[in-house]
Amino acid sequence: MVDFTQRCSEVEIMDTFSGTTNELETILQDINRVNKLLGGYGITLNAVFELLKKNKQESYTILDMGCAEGTMLRKLALAAKKKNIKLKLIGVDFNDQGLQLAQQYSSDYPEISYLNTDILKTDFSEWNVDVVMTTLTLHHFTDEGVVEFVNRFVEIANLGVVINDLERSPVAYYLFKAFSLFFIKTEIAKKDGLLSIRRAFIKKELLHFADEVTNATHYIKWKWAFRYAWVLQKK
Repeated sequence: MVDFTQRCSEVEIMDTFSGTTNELETILQDINRVNKLLGGYGITLNAVFELLKKNKQESYTILDMGCAEGTMLRKLALAAKKKNIKLKLIGVDFNDQGLQLAQQYSSDYPEISYLNTDILKTDFSEWNVDVVMTTLTLHHFTDEGVVEFVNRFVEIANLGVVINDLERSPVAYYLFKAFSLFFIKTEIAKKDGLLSIRRAFIKKELLHFADEVTNATHYIKWKWAFRYAWVLQKK
């Protein structure tokens, strides 16, 4: 039996990925297919635009931590154009191969730029970041890492932080297992998807982390399919 009472500490394959760029592209296509079919992108988009709506400005700078190949940023750019909202978008990631794909896919998006850097150590003051967002990245960190990163996000952001991540749930785990038989091609995406759910959070844990985050108010909402939207607004 799989233990869901506490977060799993096993490292995901993608965290130490050493394959080719083509292999990475195929795996990311699998992950993006899941997000599209299960409505995962909309959770981040809706939360970001709600945050912007509360803070009217002529333009906004948004930083995506753990941007991978930049899908979330491109979707945000397209949605903002439809709403006539001017954005400057920054993608941050450690994976050179992912950022190479991001640059390639984003050639028609002049508002998007990418950085390979450590968000904990980099000075972003010159960028004047309004919102930090991260999608399906927080569960990769230890409990201590979650608190450290979220406090850093709040420190960087002028307005607030949008976090979209998974709920740790046996229902989510076994539904994903069935779902992956039909919609996921790569074994790495199948294995890491299940491990991601085991590394994910229950609401009580997120509330505990929130108690250790300074200078922000917040709310946490459960979303389909087994996601949490955790939104922090700068005090």
